[in-house]
Amino acid sequence: MAKKDLKEMSFLDHLEELRWLLVRSTIAIIVMAFLTYFVSDYLFDVIIFGPTRASFFTYQYLCELSHSLGFAESICITELPFIIQNTEMEGQVNMFVWMCLLSGFVLSFPFILWQVWNFISPALYEKERKGARVFIFFSSLLFFIGVLFGYFVVIPMSVNFVATFSVSSVVKNQFTLDSYIGMFKTSILAGGLFFELPIIIYFLTKLGIVTPQFLRKYWKYAVVLILIIAAIVTPPDVVSQLIVAIPMLLIYEVSIFLSVLVHKKRLQENG
Repeated sequence: MAKKDLKEMSFLDHLEELRWLLVRSTIAIIVMAFLTYFVSDYLFDVIIFGPTRASFFTYQYLCELSHSLGFAESICITELPFIIQNTEMEGQVNMFVWMCLLSGFVLSFPFILWQVWNFISPALYEKERKGARVFIFFSSLLFFIGVLFGYFVVIPMSVNFVATFSVSSVVKNQFTLDSYIGMFKTSILAGGLFFELPIIIYFLTKLGIVTPQFLRKYWKYAVVLILIIAAIVTPPDVVSQLIVAIPMLLIYEVSIFLSVLVHKKRLQENG
């Protein structure tokens, strides 16, 4: 199928389109960030600092899981012995602004994807342009699942590990607000973006940059890397490491499966 006839755009025209993409996306993030201001108490007290309390959902679930597996109290968390302190004059103000912006980015992600799609759609076939809704839906879904994975799995595992690890009873844990927020932002964004891997692999395979053979060839390296990441962010027990590693391995396998489908279709189209 031939591509739709479009008016030739110069390099400056493309830059202008890209500029407006960035402007509209930035406005969307700021608007959503402003809206989070009205629920800031809930955002900070319940969501952001939720993983710092032993009553957090993940800790309670792991405790119940340990009982059901016959591990007794081995992974039950009853206390997180640390405090978070602000050591900078503008620390809390900066934290407030950045977390509102992070929330704005997460909430406006589907709109940003829509803007990206509108930017690249002129270069696509008519049939491919009709898949906009499917692309935005699944990309957004994967991103939000990744954010939830980072929030309910990676963050509490990391907090539990650093809170309970100690080189000596003399040392007391007093984490700075900046370090906690930095870990929070990294975990949320990394989780969301990692779960976009199938979408990224889909387009890279479609462009011929990546093949299923390439992904299978380096499968063992990907497994080792994922296990290392799981070992770093979790306490030193097998159950916690598997809870983090298994979803990441499944995402990589889904990416290979999609790559196989796209590669076969690409070969058929090229004859």
